[in-house]
Amino acid sequence: MPTDLEDLISFLHHGNTQIRQVATNHLVTYSSSPSQITLFKHNDLEPLRDLKLLIRDYAQISQDALTIMINLTGCGDAEVLECLSRDDGFVGEVVRKIVDDVGAPAEKGQGDGSANADLCCALLANLVKDDELARRLLKAERGVPPRTKVRVKLKTNERGEVEATKTDEPVSVQISTSKRVLDQLMDVFVKGANNSLNPNANYDYLAYVFADLSKFEEGRRYLLERQEYDGVVPITKLVVFTEHGSLIRRKGIASTIKNCAFEVSKHDYLLGDESEGGVGLLPYLLLPLAGNEEFDAEDSDGMLVELQLLPPDKEREGDNEIVATHLETLLLLGTEKNGRDVMRKVKVYPIVRELHLKREAEGIQEGCVRLVNVLMRDEGGEEEQKHNSIKAKEDDDYKIEEVF
Repeated sequence: MPTDLEDLISFLHHGNTQIRQVATNHLVTYSSSPSQITLFKHNDLEPLRDLKLLIRDYAQISQDALTIMINLTGCGDAEVLECLSRDDGFVGEVVRKIVDDVGAPAEKGQGDGSANADLCCALLANLVKDDELARRLLKAERGVPPRTKVRVKLKTNERGEVEATKTDEPVSVQISTSKRVLDQLMDVFVKGANNSLNPNANYDYLAYVFADLSKFEEGRRYLLERQEYDGVVPITKLVVFTEHGSLIRRKGIASTIKNCAFEVSKHDYLLGDESEGGVGLLPYLLLPLAGNEEFDAEDSDGMLVELQLLPPDKEREGDNEIVATHLETLLLLGTEKNGRDVMRKVKVYPIVRELHLKREAEGIQEGCVRLVNVLMRDEGGEEEQKHNSIKAKEDDDYKIEEVF
């Protein structure tokens, strides 16, 4: 005999809209409990199949269905993840709602327009935990997004950030001119920051998508190579967000940059000055690590201009996980001698020294020590240089009292 919950689950495909809405709304609570995940596997995963269809339903039903699937895919259940991530039609609809509905206002009644775009971004971030989908997404193509109307004008400032100016009348924009899904997601992420395109969405969770894709060599290649459709290297679009107001965006971008730093052959490009065609990565990594300290002439001589004379209200990145990630990225960039020389030249050491003094979290303390050990040691001969790698441990010659 069916339980009350099983009856509720069966209402997900009921013909009456109000009944579907009641069912999805009540099931949101149960979806957040790992102990209830079997409920959604009832009758050979029928509830999951229903939920996939419901993202096309009325706005509130779609919102609840997306929330349920975000919760379920966050539980780490492989069967649930595969059911959703390996359905190309469903994933395609999630992408469509992120990219194509950017400026479309929600219609009264049928359709959610752009209202649930952020939920779709969060769901996609969970879905790409499936390596098979991640690899498919790296190669996926679809139609070029249709032109859409938004009440903003977009322009790129000198830091590479997209700025939006509100307009009284809707302006027709082309979000992306590429058929590649990854390009389209990148464009909406960059142009849609701070609700620039969509008052209901900021697309921050796409940062986690890029972070997961950058774990793959193909993903790092995409991020580090100039794209034909716009002539821009994607990583240069992302580094500007290391001090963004959104914790989600900063965290995802920090991980993405770190993963790209595993490409040792690209270190010179990452460290190279923007005026010379490089990424100019160091300021974007060091500014989050810096506070409002004033450095003496010896410390500041050669320091990056962006790190000198910081305002009195300058604050360090508040999230310890992000700080630790940036330290790990700097350590990766010190894998080869040229990277270490660049960091010595621009006086990375004083910034890390002050960070070590001001932030006592264990992971940060350890990260500071490891990085300074790499930067302060004598280079020695060719064989010793090979050991100055990302796997360098704390040497007995460099006790914490001696280093700082």
